[in-house]
Amino acid sequence: MRPLFAPILAGANLPDRLFACLGGVFGIAITSAISFWALRDAGALPLLVAPMGAAAVLVFAVPASPLAQPWSVVGGNIVSALVGVTAARFIPVPHLAAGIAVGGAILAMSLLRCLHPPGGAAALTAVLGGPAVASAGYGFALVPVGVNAVLLMLAGILFHRFSGHSYPHRPVAAVPLPPVPPGAVPHPDDIDRALEDLGETFDVTKEDLDLLFRRVEFHADARRARESA
Repeated sequence: MRPLFAPILAGANLPDRLFACLGGVFGIAITSAISFWALRDAGALPLLVAPMGAAAVLVFAVPASPLAQPWSVVGGNIVSALVGVTAARFIPVPHLAAGIAVGGAILAMSLLRCLHPPGGAAALTAVLGGPAVASAGYGFALVPVGVNAVLLMLAGILFHRFSGHSYPHRPVAAVPLPPVPPGAVPHPDDIDRALEDLGETFDVTKEDLDLLFRRVEFHADARRARESA
């Protein structure tokens, strides 16, 4: 049984979580300060949008996640905001517009390979953001959403130069990888050691990794049997 308050994400540990907290402070503070300075003449528009808080969780807590990579952060937020503005402009029923904005954002991000959960919030903000957002039209996707996203992404790159994590993430083996003998199935403890070697946090549980490895070995055995038949 998993102990209380044990990390859910594979590779997570307490020092890493604390460092991620510092990253969130740094990223949002920098994004907010520069946005307020650069966009001070933006009128009634919000100068820092709420989806950046969710984006910061990904960038600083799980920088190895595909959902946290720079194109996902910048493209996901901008594309979703554009979808949201379109939904708000052409669908007169707010409840329907909100739903189509989020669903359309998921589709657009998926097709453009920039899936990013906070993008759903950016799309929703474009629909429910009030008169200032509505009057900004498609410009809302760039100011403030695009500016915020670029600044947060750059803050993430700077922060992770000192965090020990690669960002943008590049999978690099920390130790030499010897060949795996046929029939070798990793033990859960082996997965723990491998995660310690890599020093990254992944948005998947250790149990899911164990199941994945076992299914890989099952199919590898089946392939070897077919080839030897």
